[in-house]
Amino acid sequence: MIIFNKKFFLLMISILTLSFLLVACGGDSEDEGTEEEQTEETGEGEADGEEAAGDFEEQSWQFVTEETQGEVQYEYAAEFANRISDKTGGAITVEPLEYGALGSEVDQAQLLQQGGVQLAVMSPGFTGGQVQDGQIFSLHYFFPADEEKVQEVLTNSEALNQDLRAKYEEHNISPLAYWTEGSTAWSSNAGIESPSDWEGLNVRVQESPLMRESYDAYGATVQSLSWSELYTALDRETVDAQENPLFFIESASFHEVQDTVTISHHNNYVAMTTANTDWYNGLDDNVKAVVDEVITEMQDWVFDEQQSQNEAGLEAIKADTDNQTEIIELTDDQIATFKEKAEPVHEYYRDEVEGIDPAIFDKLKEEIEEVTGE
Repeated sequence: MIIFNKKFFLLMISILTLSFLLVACGGDSEDEGTEEEQTEETGEGEADGEEAAGDFEEQSWQFVTEETQGEVQYEYAAEFANRISDKTGGAITVEPLEYGALGSEVDQAQLLQQGGVQLAVMSPGFTGGQVQDGQIFSLHYFFPADEEKVQEVLTNSEALNQDLRAKYEEHNISPLAYWTEGSTAWSSNAGIESPSDWEGLNVRVQESPLMRESYDAYGATVQSLSWSELYTALDRETVDAQENPLFFIESASFHEVQDTVTISHHNNYVAMTTANTDWYNGLDDNVKAVVDEVITEMQDWVFDEQQSQNEAGLEAIKADTDNQTEIIELTDDQIATFKEKAEPVHEYYRDEVEGIDPAIFDKLKEEIEEVTGE
């Protein structure tokens, strides 16, 4: 009897011990499972953090512009850099470079082509010798007078964003977006109110052969200069006039050495956000998707930025009592006179400029008419 009870007692102890161990192990497993579920739901935890950072390889890009800090192009590049950093968790950094850091406008375009920098804001006028079709932006009174409609055309045009882009990519430049920096205005000492006022004047232009035709139609001569040389040329009167958006005229102090600024609505200063084609095509799909997303977002941002800067630039010119500048705004009748002189240059561009595709001109003209309803 005693022996039986002893065996029974030991058996019960074993069963209880085993049950305790099973319950304890089961409890631990359940707790761990709960923690994993919480981690998946909240997105927190060291493992997930490491995985998120691993989505983007660490990279550094350079983004060169044709303007200085505070001006539209540089501020665009700085905002672009911030957005890329935010969307990649800081893995990709972009260094905005102001004008002059890597040479002139032409130097910068060549540097992008050669892969010396990854990104650039450039004006098509400085590539007119290579991509003849890019001279289309030099045509006077071709794009709408309304800046919002200009931006709509630049953002949505198939002729520009597909056909013209393909032309640039033959030269290892990929235009990712086109956008306006605002209407260009004329500054001069003569005061421009009619085409005849241009006769005998020497006007500074970009490296675009078509710009010569545009001003030749008014009776002016032209001279190609980098903008870094322009203030001195205006001051010494080796150049009589120039064209730029109002914010740039004020920022570069051109109004200090010119008596008048004419708001002519003859054109918009178009900028291109460009990438080295080989570099862009070689990006990982997730990186390229982020770049494209930021490019799309920036269209609205830069329109508001240029509008703000141009309004402020005009007010600053008016308020500069030490350098009084007459502001001339052309009337509809005066604009009609300029258009009469400018429109034959449109046909000259389409029919006589070698190397251009007339189909791009025709398609873009139709797209503009759709936007303006004219």
